[in-house]
Amino acid sequence: MTEKTLFAGFGGQGIVSMGQIWVYFAMHEGKNVTFYPFYGAEKRGGITRASVIISDDEIASPLVTKPDSALVMNRDSLPLCEEMVKENGLLLINASLVKENPRRSDIKIVKIEANGIAERIGNVRFANMVALGAMAKLTGALSLGQIEDILKQFFPADKHQFVPMNVQAIQFGYKGV
Repeated sequence: MTEKTLFAGFGGQGIVSMGQIWVYFAMHEGKNVTFYPFYGAEKRGGITRASVIISDDEIASPLVTKPDSALVMNRDSLPLCEEMVKENGLLLINASLVKENPRRSDIKIVKIEANGIAERIGNVRFANMVALGAMAKLTGALSLGQIEDILKQFFPADKHQFVPMNVQAIQFGYKGV
């Protein structure tokens, strides 16, 4: 199994963190990984992307030019992700912020109200974790076992107070698609 994923949004949405957590879960599942972040020049609000490859086999190149799956967290990322995702690939869209419909008919399109679900949980800042849970279910790339334990290893001790909400957000995203 190899899954090439592109996460895209704007600065402040936790795109890079989501990519890192995606990789962290995969490493704990014994998979090979690559992670390649991209930031715009702005401090917040600029374009942000993270390319991730998860594989049971060795990975020859860290470049993701034709992702199997792509996550669109904001409207400006839709054209790029729609263009890049491979034929019969997956395009997961944060329908809370992206109202447009993709034009391609040769890909699987799934929408989730990531921001809305995160707000119901208690904080819109957990929208990235909602999306991560949905992406895990839709791709089958991660089993997401031991979510709480892995997040406690990932986050520093002063952030452990947010682990329960992250766990809840991931679970809501997983169940929401």
